[in-house]
Amino acid sequence: MICRHCQSPLDLDFLNLGHAPPSNAYLDSAALNAPEKTYPLRVKVCRKCRLVQTEDYAGAKELFSSEYAYFSSTSRGWLDHAKRFATMISERLGLDGESHVIEVASNDGYMLRNFIAAGIPCLGIEPTDSTAEAAESLGIPVLREFFGERVGRRLSEEGKAADLVCGNNVYAHVPDINDFTHGLAAVLKPGGVITLEFPHLLCLVEHNQFDTIYHEHFSYLSLLAVSRIFEAAGLRIFDLEHLPTHGGSLRVYGCHADAPFEASSSVGICLEAERAAGLDTDDYYTAFQSRAEAVKNDLLRFLLKTDADGKSVAAYGAAAKGNTLLNFAGVKPDLLPFVCDAATAKQGKYMPGSHIPILPPEALDKRRPDYILILPWNIAEEVKMQLSHLAAKGSRFVTMVPELKIA
Repeated sequence: MICRHCQSPLDLDFLNLGHAPPSNAYLDSAALNAPEKTYPLRVKVCRKCRLVQTEDYAGAKELFSSEYAYFSSTSRGWLDHAKRFATMISERLGLDGESHVIEVASNDGYMLRNFIAAGIPCLGIEPTDSTAEAAESLGIPVLREFFGERVGRRLSEEGKAADLVCGNNVYAHVPDINDFTHGLAAVLKPGGVITLEFPHLLCLVEHNQFDTIYHEHFSYLSLLAVSRIFEAAGLRIFDLEHLPTHGGSLRVYGCHADAPFEASSSVGICLEAERAAGLDTDDYYTAFQSRAEAVKNDLLRFLLKTDADGKSVAAYGAAAKGNTLLNFAGVKPDLLPFVCDAATAKQGKYMPGSHIPILPPEALDKRRPDYILILPWNIAEEVKMQLSHLAAKGSRFVTMVPELKIA
């Protein structure tokens, strides 16, 4: 395999999580009796441009199908995050009724609903029918296609170039990151701004967030790598913010290379922090495997002891990161009988690989497990607040990343 960005040979290993099905390929009861397709889940590092990337096995159309079950609006905290961003960026860029906003991977309209409410023209680009329909029901226009240079050029030629192109947690999801980035450049007005949010590789390694690695995430991004990819597409990053979302993310602000945006000192500071941590060296990546295996072993020890002690355990949040963890550890319903999730699209289905049933949150009230394993640790505090009545009755909360913690 060669690097998706610079085409250099990939021979530096980062992480091997064995074989797993796509993390959002939730199963119905009929599918439990059929063969289940799995793919190797291995990650490598490009020694030249430092793009961290999965090996090529699964295609985007299989991962992001019409039955795609991730709806951004399920999390109240994420809705609030999107609303704050929409207000801030509208003021910063002076967006109004004459502007045009494009969101790539607009999902169920969690973000663009704020621009619609403010009277700012917008367009969502979203290939999955299930989430696109939810956005359209809110009055948001949606183009149901995978975004790339061809789509970006077509929109620009149709007079639909954007003052703002935003993308939250999509940059890691694109198999052809060069084509996607050239698409951003093609659809952006000469004085327009791109904002992308993505989990920061530095945080992933520092906090042992190996469960954020799954087939839908083709890339794991540092500012070092993203700056090189932007530059190759005639773009540059002129500002950034550090965000607490998804365990630590970057929000980068990009523009055309010749646009008159003054570079913020935050960009240079972040690049220097990455170099100081060692992200431009091979040794930084080679020790990560053992840290992931330590969490896997701790989870199995905890579940086996819970079972031996006659205690009950259930999980909350049928998240993709939970599927990575459970499949890496080989956990099945005998050790974890059910998972609860607030997303109705997931309820009544089964976790891919592990085949653990997904129930509505009310099941926790009926069964009152001794332990509740919170799989989406990035919203653990939100979940604890929602389930505080169970804690008052004796249930204890458990998270596994960056290490086993029992509250």
